[in-house]
Amino acid sequence: MENFSNRLKFNLHTHSVYSDGNSQPVDYIEKALDIGFTTLGFTEHSPLPFDNTFSFKLSRKDEYLDLFRKLESDYAGKITLVLGMEFDFIPVMSENFGSIQAEFGLDYSIGSVHLVGKGAMEDLWFIDGPRSEIYDAGLEKFYGWDIRKAVTAYYRQVNEMLETQKFDVIGHLDKIKMHNRDRFFREDEPWYIRLVDETLELVRQKGVIVEINTRGIYKKRSTTTYPGPEILKKIHAMGIPVMINSDAHMPAELNGEFKTAISIAQNAGIREVMGFQAKQWKTVPL
Repeated sequence: MENFSNRLKFNLHTHSVYSDGNSQPVDYIEKALDIGFTTLGFTEHSPLPFDNTFSFKLSRKDEYLDLFRKLESDYAGKITLVLGMEFDFIPVMSENFGSIQAEFGLDYSIGSVHLVGKGAMEDLWFIDGPRSEIYDAGLEKFYGWDIRKAVTAYYRQVNEMLETQKFDVIGHLDKIKMHNRDRFFREDEPWYIRLVDETLELVRQKGVIVEINTRGIYKKRSTTTYPGPEILKKIHAMGIPVMINSDAHMPAELNGEFKTAISIAQNAGIREVMGFQAKQWKTVPL
C-alpha cells in the first residue's frame, strides 16, 4: 500500500459511471482504501440541457443519492465520503450552480469550463477530450484559426463563471493549453499572461480554491499540471489557496501523479494545500 506520510490522503475530483467515469462508486472507494486514502469526494459532471455522454442525468438523481448515503453508512469508520459536483459552466445554457447544490445537498463544488460558447450545442467549442482534431476543428469553425480570439473567449467565460456563480474550487484553470502543445500560442506571450493575470485576480477576490489538476500528466496530454508552474508561482505570491486533485475517471487514477504535483507545488513555493474534513476546508501540509 502506498502511503503519502500524512500528505494527500484524499482526492476530491472523481467521476464514476454516473457521469463519464468507467467504474461504479464502490470500486473507487475500495481503491481509495487500498492506497491509504482517508477521504474521497465524488464530483460527477453537472446536468446539461442537451444530450451528451458525459454529464449526470437528472433522472438518476434519487438512485445516485440513495447509493451515496448507503455507501457512506457501509464504509463509516473506514473512509470519509463527501458529495461534490463538477459544474460545467456554459453561459445561457447551464443551470445556476446554487440551485443544483441545494437540490443535491452538496458538500462542495468545482466550477470548470470544457465547452466554450453559448446559446446552442452546435455553437460550442469542445476544448477537452482525447482528440486534438476536435479542438482544431472548433478553432477553425468558430474563430477562423484566430487563437488569440479563441483563448480570450475561454478566459472570458471562466471570468463570467467566477463573477456570476458561487462555487468552492476552480477546476483545471488553464486547460485551454491541453491541445495547444505550443502549436498556436506560447504561455509566455504578453497577451496570454494578461488574460491569466486578470482571471487570477478574480479568483483572489472571490476566495476560490485553485485546483492543481494532474490528469494531463498521467494521460500524457500535458507535460505539467493544470495550472502550470509559472501560474502556480503567481498563485502562491497572491495568497490564493490550492488543492491537488487527480480528476480520476477510473479507480487506478485516484492518486495519479500526486508525487509530481507535490514537487511542482513545492518548487512554486507552496507549502500547504486544502483538504476537506468534518464538512469544512482545512489546510494540509506538503
